[in-house]
Amino acid sequence: MTAPLLSYLAKLSPGRAILWCYLIWYLAMGALHFDASPRLWLTSAGLGLIIGFALTLSVSSSVGSTRPDRWQQFRLYLMPFCVSSFSALVKDQGFILIFSPKMAENGLAVALCAGFIGMARLARRLG
Repeated sequence: MTAPLLSYLAKLSPGRAILWCYLIWYLAMGALHFDASPRLWLTSAGLGLIIGFALTLSVSSSVGSTRPDRWQQFRLYLMPFCVSSFSALVKDQGFILIFSPKMAENGLAVALCAGFIGMARLARRLG
Protein backbone atom coordinates (compact mmCIF):
# COMPACT_ATOMS: atom_id res chain seq x y z
CA MET A 1 0.00 0.00 0.00
CA THR A 2 1.19 3.49 -0.69
CA ALA A 3 1.83 5.85 2.21
CA PRO A 4 -1.10 8.22 1.46
CA LEU A 5 -3.54 5.29 1.21
CA LEU A 6 -2.16 3.76 4.40
CA SER A 7 -2.49 7.12 6.15
CA TYR A 8 -6.07 7.58 4.88
CA LEU A 9 -7.10 4.10 6.07
CA ALA A 10 -5.43 4.62 9.46
CA LYS A 11 -7.44 7.82 10.05
CA LEU A 12 -10.73 6.50 8.68
CA SER A 13 -13.66 7.28 10.98
CA PRO A 14 -16.32 4.63 11.63
CA GLY A 15 -18.87 6.70 9.68
CA ARG A 16 -16.64 6.92 6.63
CA ALA A 17 -15.86 3.20 6.86
CA ILE A 18 -19.60 2.51 6.75
CA LEU A 19 -19.95 4.73 3.66
CA TRP A 20 -17.12 2.80 1.99
CA CYS A 21 -18.89 -0.46 2.82
CA TYR A 22 -22.08 0.90 1.24
CA LEU A 23 -20.09 1.59 -1.92
CA ILE A 24 -18.42 -1.83 -1.82
CA TRP A 25 -21.82 -3.52 -1.45
CA TYR A 26 -23.23 -1.47 -4.33
CA LEU A 27 -20.27 -2.29 -6.59
CA ALA A 28 -20.41 -5.99 -5.76
CA MET A 29 -24.13 -6.31 -6.42
CA GLY A 30 -23.92 -3.98 -9.40
CA ALA A 31 -21.23 -6.16 -10.96
CA LEU A 32 -23.22 -9.33 -10.29
CA HIS A 33 -26.46 -7.91 -11.71
CA PHE A 34 -25.12 -5.49 -14.32
CA ASP A 35 -27.46 -4.30 -17.07
CA ALA A 36 -25.97 -2.33 -19.96
CA SER A 37 -29.24 -0.54 -20.74
CA PRO A 38 -28.43 3.13 -21.46
CA ARG A 39 -31.91 4.10 -20.26
CA LEU A 40 -31.24 2.69 -16.79
CA TRP A 41 -27.93 4.57 -16.44
CA LEU A 42 -29.20 7.84 -17.94
CA THR A 43 -32.26 7.82 -15.69
CA SER A 44 -30.08 7.13 -12.66
CA ALA A 45 -27.65 9.89 -13.67
CA GLY A 46 -30.54 12.32 -14.13
CA LEU A 47 -31.98 11.47 -10.73
CA GLY A 48 -28.51 11.77 -9.21
CA LEU A 49 -28.17 15.28 -10.63
CA ILE A 50 -31.65 16.44 -9.62
CA ILE A 51 -31.59 14.99 -6.11
CA GLY A 52 -27.89 15.79 -5.61
CA PHE A 53 -28.58 19.43 -6.40
CA ALA A 54 -31.47 19.47 -3.91
CA LEU A 55 -29.31 17.81 -1.25
CA THR A 56 -26.54 20.35 -1.87
CA LEU A 57 -29.05 23.15 -1.37
CA SER A 58 -30.33 21.52 1.82
CA VAL A 59 -26.89 21.27 3.44
CA SER A 60 -25.62 24.66 2.30
CA SER A 61 -25.78 27.38 4.89
CA SER A 62 -28.58 29.86 4.43
CA VAL A 63 -26.40 32.42 6.20
CA GLY A 64 -23.10 33.10 4.48
CA SER A 65 -21.54 30.89 1.87
CA THR A 66 -20.77 27.65 3.73
CA ARG A 67 -20.84 24.84 1.20
CA PRO A 68 -19.99 21.19 1.61
CA ASP A 69 -16.43 20.26 0.68
CA ARG A 70 -15.68 18.70 -2.68
CA TRP A 71 -15.95 15.07 -1.54
CA GLN A 72 -19.12 15.69 0.47
CA GLN A 73 -20.69 17.30 -2.56
CA PHE A 74 -19.61 14.37 -4.76
CA ARG A 75 -21.29 11.95 -2.32
CA LEU A 76 -24.48 14.03 -2.36
CA TYR A 77 -24.74 13.33 -6.10
CA LEU A 78 -23.37 9.78 -6.02
CA MET A 79 -25.76 8.41 -3.39
CA PRO A 80 -29.01 9.09 -5.27
CA PHE A 81 -27.38 7.74 -8.46
CA CYS A 82 -26.42 4.54 -6.63
CA VAL A 83 -29.83 4.13 -4.99
CA SER A 84 -31.64 4.62 -8.28
CA SER A 85 -29.42 2.31 -10.32
CA PHE A 86 -29.32 -0.35 -7.58
CA SER A 87 -33.10 -0.38 -7.43
CA ALA A 88 -33.35 -0.80 -11.19
CA LEU A 89 -30.65 -3.49 -11.33
CA VAL A 90 -32.23 -5.73 -8.70
CA LYS A 91 -35.88 -5.20 -9.65
CA ASP A 92 -37.85 -8.47 -9.74
CA GLN A 93 -34.83 -10.52 -8.60
CA GLY A 94 -36.12 -11.39 -5.15
CA PHE A 95 -33.99 -8.95 -3.15
CA ILE A 96 -35.06 -8.07 0.38
CA LEU A 97 -33.88 -4.51 0.94
CA ILE A 98 -30.25 -4.74 -0.23
CA PHE A 99 -29.87 -8.49 0.30
CA SER A 100 -29.74 -10.92 -2.59
CA PRO A 101 -31.78 -14.12 -2.42
CA LYS A 102 -28.48 -15.87 -3.28
CA MET A 103 -26.42 -16.33 -0.12
CA ALA A 104 -23.17 -16.57 -2.10
CA GLU A 105 -23.70 -13.04 -3.42
CA ASN A 106 -24.33 -11.70 0.07
CA GLY A 107 -21.30 -13.60 1.30
CA LEU A 108 -19.09 -12.05 -1.36
CA ALA A 109 -20.24 -8.53 -0.50
CA VAL A 110 -19.79 -9.16 3.24
CA ALA A 111 -16.31 -10.60 2.63
CA LEU A 112 -15.30 -7.56 0.56
CA CYS A 113 -16.54 -5.19 3.29
CA ALA A 114 -14.81 -7.23 6.00
CA GLY A 115 -11.60 -7.18 3.97
CA PHE A 116 -11.80 -3.42 3.69
CA ILE A 117 -12.44 -2.99 7.43
CA GLY A 118 -9.56 -5.39 8.11
CA MET A 119 -7.23 -3.30 5.94
CA ALA A 120 -8.29 -0.14 7.80
CA ARG A 121 -7.64 -1.76 11.17
CA LEU A 122 -4.26 -3.06 10.03
CA ALA A 123 -3.35 0.40 8.74
CA ARG A 124 -4.34 1.88 12.12
CA ARG A 125 -2.07 -0.60 13.93
CA LEU A 126 0.84 0.07 11.59
CA GLY A 127 0.35 3.85 11.63
